[in-house]
Amino acid sequence: MSKERWNTYTKYLIDTYGCSVYRVGVDGGFSCPNRELDRSGGCNFCDGTGASPTYYRTKEGKWKRSSSFQRGVSQKGPRKVAPLDVRLNSLETQVEKGIAFIKRRYKVDSFSVYFQAWTSTYADVEELKTLYDKALSLYEFKELIISTRPDCLNDDIVDLIASYRNKVKDIWVEVGLQTSNDETLEKINRGHTSGDYIKAVAKLHDRGIKVSTHIITGLPGETKTDLNNTVDQVNSVKSEGIKIHNLDILGGTTFFDDYLRGEISVPSNDRTVEDCLFILRRLNPDMIVQRLICETPSHRLAAPRHLYDKSMIIKLLKESMDECDAIQGDLYEPKQI
Repeated sequence: MSKERWNTYTKYLIDTYGCSVYRVGVDGGFSCPNRELDRSGGCNFCDGTGASPTYYRTKEGKWKRSSSFQRGVSQKGPRKVAPLDVRLNSLETQVEKGIAFIKRRYKVDSFSVYFQAWTSTYADVEELKTLYDKALSLYEFKELIISTRPDCLNDDIVDLIASYRNKVKDIWVEVGLQTSNDETLEKINRGHTSGDYIKAVAKLHDRGIKVSTHIITGLPGETKTDLNNTVDQVNSVKSEGIKIHNLDILGGTTFFDDYLRGEISVPSNDRTVEDCLFILRRLNPDMIVQRLICETPSHRLAAPRHLYDKSMIIKLLKESMDECDAIQGDLYEPKQI
């Protein structure tokens, strides 16, 4: 029997609240500064679907996990932002449907609201307050979770987010770093630097807000040294959580064009497990691992088509850690970046 080898988010939630807590992912109707005209259409890996929950994409309902890749799903250019009243009505519908779906599937009644899609702080403070207020009025949520970019967290926005500390048990902001290598960030058109990430995390922590950092493994040209440096940076800013995303090639993206030209490749199953193991052993042992592998719907996924599903990757990771008796943080070395 494999013992617990890393700090899972599931265990953290049960230890904190005494029960399982499920996220109700919502799309607040935001766009992204990196898809405006002056940013040349977004990050190289983004297909314009904005990471919205799959169970809200009604137009994609016919696609299954086993579906073949379809090129025409991506969204080009800036997102058209709907009027505020339309977005507020949509939030209400999304929360109702999300809670009903999760209750039906998992038989639970404890939830967090998760502004998951696009850049969920990309608006003025008044608009953000209206949307956050609406979502929090719809249920007694345990946590408020907001996904965003390092360059969309000015002082006024962070102050607004902190103002909800008396309305929920906890607040998390998920910040997309992807890599600490500024050259890679420029090459993949992220539109921010690692310094922007460090400043954003400091602002959030100054106001008592927890941070979960997103990173991507297998980025073109990156080595284990780059991955180690990224882990060091996430550790050094004392990010409370981490989400690991293996490199996926989605249709309609710059990476897709590069992939068709044979200019980039995607990690194998073994490399994916190896990268997860490498990261976990170097993470602060107290950090919460909120995700180890992404699950892109098959009809949007050009590559890797060969990758095992999440359960198999996690099984192989546990076996690898059992074999060498590794645990999260056994190679952790505190550093100042």
